[in-house]
Amino acid sequence: MTAFVLEKAMIKTRRLSKFFDGNHALDQVDLDVEPGEIYCLLGANGAGKTTLINILLNFIPASDGKAWINGLDVAEHPLETKTHVAYIPEQVTLYPTLSGVENLDYFVTLGCGRRFSRDRLLELLEEAGLDRAAADRRVAQYSKGMRQKVGVAIAFAKQAKALLLDEPTSGLDPKSANEFSRLLKTAADRGVAILMATHDLFNAKQTGTRIGIARSGRIVAEIGAREIGHADLEALYLDAMSA
Repeated sequence: MTAFVLEKAMIKTRRLSKFFDGNHALDQVDLDVEPGEIYCLLGANGAGKTTLINILLNFIPASDGKAWINGLDVAEHPLETKTHVAYIPEQVTLYPTLSGVENLDYFVTLGCGRRFSRDRLLELLEEAGLDRAAADRRVAQYSKGMRQKVGVAIAFAKQAKALLLDEPTSGLDPKSANEFSRLLKTAADRGVAILMATHDLFNAKQTGTRIGIARSGRIVAEIGAREIGHADLEALYLDAMSA
């Protein structure tokens, strides 16, 4: 029987810690991301952002504490939690010799266990902002922004309840970054809980509903995105980094 605990938070951690060679990569992190929220986690390299995402995906085990997706402990239910979550890394890995729609067909069949019609696959790519004329082009010809859109289409097809993103806008031009932000807001409007690790203060302010600042494995500050302006967010970030 599947263990299920009714929780308001779709993504949740309590006292989550990870040690590497005796050093804290994560240090007793408590985090809650509710359905429809976009939580942007800011921090420098080494702050623990990627480690947090890797534990939530059960790519690496926690040293202490707990993490849940949709009320399921990710360590105890690694396969079931993966059915509820989609992951978009900094570089979406696709097969370069296949087209966008062929890649989507492959990954959706793999992730969902069933085939979608070509028309539905094209609809999903269009929902993710990919021009229909590009759907049959080889991914080797795609820009980073176009590959990210295929990643979003995979998440839409999977109907994921949680979306984990690690520096997804790094290297995107402002127009592509803005388009990606709109896609995340569309997903949030559908009730998806989104956790995005990022270096981009401007994008975090524009996209997020809540912003956390990580330093040395801890979340040292947290604030609602509407409660702070760009200049004040930058000042808060710099203050947290220098503390």
